Amino acid sequence: MKAFVMDAFCEKAFSGNQAGVVLVDRPLSDEMMQAIAAEFKHSETAFIHLLELIEDTVKIRYFTPTGEVELCGHATVASFALLRKLELIGDGDILADTKAGLLNITVNGEHIWMDMAEPRLVKTLDASETDALYRAYSLDPEDGIAGFMPQVVSTGLSDIIMPVRDRRTLLRAVQNEAAVSELSKKLDCVGVHMFAPGGEDCTAFCGNFAPLFGIPEECATGTANGALTYYLYLKGLIAPERENAFIQGERMNRPSKVLSRLSQCGESVKIRIGGSAVMSMECDIKL
Repeated sequence: MKAFVMDAFCEKAFSGNQAGVVLVDRPLSDEMMQAIAAEFKHSETAFIHLLELIEDTVKIRYFTPTGEVELCGHATVASFALLRKLELIGDGDILADTKAGLLNITVNGEHIWMDMAEPRLVKTLDASETDALYRAYSLDPEDGIAGFMPQVVSTGLSDIIMPVRDRRTLLRAVQNEAAVSELSKKLDCVGVHMFAPGGEDCTAFCGNFAPLFGIPEECATGTANGALTYYLYLKGLIAPERENAFIQGERMNRPSKVLSRLSQCGESVKIRIGGSAVMSMECDIKL
């Protein structure tokens, strides 16, 4: 069975965010997919079910080293970039059949754009939850941004969006994994997406943390930056139809760029995230 390592949200190998991608060409149990993901040890491994590959739909499942998740942005970008490279799909629109629902993917040369699930503001953290959140990163609530409360936002997966006042604060944060895992479990979230205001070339600087799922930190996250796009839109800081860029992974020395676009039709809001991916490794799995 063929398997690959793809570096997503970057344009050269050994940068960006790595994802395992397995081309499943025979029936494979959930237990075996979990074992393969644990062996890869990447934050997510995508399993593309070739037996269910039809003209306009690709079925994908996603596993972290410790469990299955409904959706993963960077692994989706990696998967469709791989399918295009292998000439299993061409440019144009195609559906990703995921546990988060059917998502439209646009393949345009080296760039992959994917729809997020309908954005939702799930919850605003109360004062005690906010205090616990900042202290879990050796910070104080005063290290946040005035008028910007941490909120749980979902574009397929729920994340705690955590504002900090500047890039320096983001880079000096030190995570207490047990405390973040406990808070994530309490709020029914994947983890924490911390952001600081960006500069001329980016909308925001970001760090993403999901220790509850065995991911201490991740250098590029599509779904979380989709959620951040909606958070900033609700604050009036993102305009519809504008391309946004999020720089993530600097703390890990693997800087990545995640793009997003937001469109609005009446009260309906749609968010897409985008980027490119390159193959860095190819192997055979012996079963």
